[in-house]
Amino acid sequence: MNSDPNTHPSVFEDGDAYDLILADIPYGRDFYVELAREAKGPVLDVACGTGRILLPCLQAGVDIEGVDLFEPMLARLRTKAAALELNPKLHRANMADFRLDRRFALVMIPFNAFIHNMTADDQIRCLRTCREHLLPGGLLAFDTFFPSHAIVGAPENTRVLEGELPHPTTGLPMRMYDTRTFDRVAQTQHSLNELELLDADGNIVDVKRTRSESRYVYKNEMELLLRLAGFARWEIAGDFDRRPLTRETDAMIVLAWNA
Repeated sequence: MNSDPNTHPSVFEDGDAYDLILADIPYGRDFYVELAREAKGPVLDVACGTGRILLPCLQAGVDIEGVDLFEPMLARLRTKAAALELNPKLHRANMADFRLDRRFALVMIPFNAFIHNMTADDQIRCLRTCREHLLPGGLLAFDTFFPSHAIVGAPENTRVLEGELPHPTTGLPMRMYDTRTFDRVAQTQHSLNELELLDADGNIVDVKRTRSESRYVYKNEMELLLRLAGFARWEIAGDFDRRPLTRETDAMIVLAWNA
């Protein structure tokens, strides 16, 4: 097996395989759908993927559009939307430099997608681009994680079983592995992701190997990024219930308003 993740396609280049694992994960879904329902105007889902948040928003009657860089993700979203007799307005673009004619009451970047901005410049451009697409008083909401020692201090080049779950169609087992490397000075992580599909006897019948890259952000650093992007008011919470971020095991939920 080739252990160099750079030789494998991005995890976002196969929408069908992505949905085998993540289509129904509830993480943050109620939070974002409720924000969208409460928004006093149109909503934009940045890095919308295969529609895990966008589709329930559409079903709730929200005026929502989506942006994603990867056409296979958008293609999968369109297929799922058509099955629900929905027709979302989607745009293929990078989250750091998209340009739309419309302004939004809510812009959201769900499911840790912000961490795929791999440089500080990209992070600032993403935040600034989102702010420029907000209506006056509009809200940017996104989630990431606090880079705890358990995350950034994890062993390198070690194949770790992330979980086992049933195939959504066949019910047969699937196993997920991650082999990580870090550049802790650059605050980046590179992963070789492996999804093993098993038969009823536990034999491996297929392995899907992909790569992913991320750049983690600390709380004080996030505040500086928001300030540099032109935000004057924000809140950084420790979970979707908006409790304070006080522990390194917390999530990092960011709410920033366009003054």
